[in-house]
Amino acid sequence: MTRPIYALAHALVTSFPLIGRLGKKWGIITAGREAATATLSTGASVLVYSGRDVEVHRPWTARNEIRFDGRKGFLTIAKETGVPIVPVVSCGGQSTYLPLTDGRRLAEVLGLDKLGRLKVLPISLALPWGLNIGDMAGHLPLPVNILQEVLAPIDVIERFGSKDADSDQAFDYVTSLMQETLTILAAERASRP
Repeated sequence: MTRPIYALAHALVTSFPLIGRLGKKWGIITAGREAATATLSTGASVLVYSGRDVEVHRPWTARNEIRFDGRKGFLTIAKETGVPIVPVVSCGGQSTYLPLTDGRRLAEVLGLDKLGRLKVLPISLALPWGLNIGDMAGHLPLPVNILQEVLAPIDVIERFGSKDADSDQAFDYVTSLMQETLTILAAERASRP
């Protein structure tokens, strides 16, 4: 039996007219603990981008780093719902364009966190725009190899107990496994022609 899967996305994404209207059909829902918990309670799966904008828009020099910025909401959701975490690690997406900086300081100066829960304002070189600030209009991806690996499910309650399922120790365990996998995928990708 297959289970439906939904992807959590930033409210800026789901508020775009086209995506907002078609989002549910495509399986995109506005990110939030309540939305994730409600969706999981229906028996569906939820794809959580734990590092949010910080992870997605990390600069090219950090392309092979897991950056969740200390965010442990995925662990809290797993703890509250009793569902396992299935980490998925991808390598190569940062090569579809050239992210120069995540623009964290610029986002702070502009107060984007208070305005729209944005920690970064990325600046990149990307087609067709050339210099791309914010990536709000998207970009045409360069053709690259992207490697992806789905790791074994992790039952954080079983491993760390119900009290510590969303602890720093659980966070370090999950992100360390993901980092080890990303490092291996990056080496494998670099050795390919």
